[in-house]
Amino acid sequence: MTFNDIFKSSFLENVTSVSIVDMVLAMTLAFAIGLFIFFVYKKTYQGVMYSSSFGVTLVALSMITTLVILAVTSNVVLSLGMVGALSIVRFRAAIKEPLEIAFLFWSIAVGIVLAAGMIPLAVFGSIIIGLILLIFVNRKTHLVPYIVVLSCDGHESEKKATEFIKSKVNKFAVKSKSAQKGSVELNIEIRLKDDNTDFVNELADIAGVESAVLVSYNGEYMG
Repeated sequence: MTFNDIFKSSFLENVTSVSIVDMVLAMTLAFAIGLFIFFVYKKTYQGVMYSSSFGVTLVALSMITTLVILAVTSNVVLSLGMVGALSIVRFRAAIKEPLEIAFLFWSIAVGIVLAAGMIPLAVFGSIIIGLILLIFVNRKTHLVPYIVVLSCDGHESEKKATEFIKSKVNKFAVKSKSAQKGSVELNIEIRLKDDNTDFVNELADIAGVESAVLVSYNGEYMG
């Protein structure tokens, strides 16, 4: 078959199309698995502000990918045009959490696998991935890093406060220090000995300590 034969009407007439049953089944499963991905994303989200629009995007992405792959696998000529159209698309949305990349690839992979007719792989694979994410992402441990934002009125109160913190935690590391006349501010990375955070209350009661704030450290701190 030559290149010109591809564009003959006889070739286009012989191209197999997607049946209504296959189309409805693929899109329904894509929607169902997309909702499951949305549920896992919601349960495992650990960022500052949860975005429901990103969860809806995961559902839509699964269905859109399924639609595109169904069209590509059923028509060779359409697949050539689809490649050309998608090559000019630019996505500039910022990814706030590294885990969001995994969810995006998961949604795209589900759409591709479903459109390829590998329904058991898409269903069972998604269940396994979802369970793994739910178990490992939501696992709580006292070794999670925290940042103590400490404000003192001078060197003596700073020394007392830091010695107190060292006695209550497993790891102590100063990330940044800002000193002004009559004010010292420290950002300290710590690892707790257990889940108890009551030491922050005792820290705030130390003479000369103006404030003590404990925040979760997600690895994106710039010091």
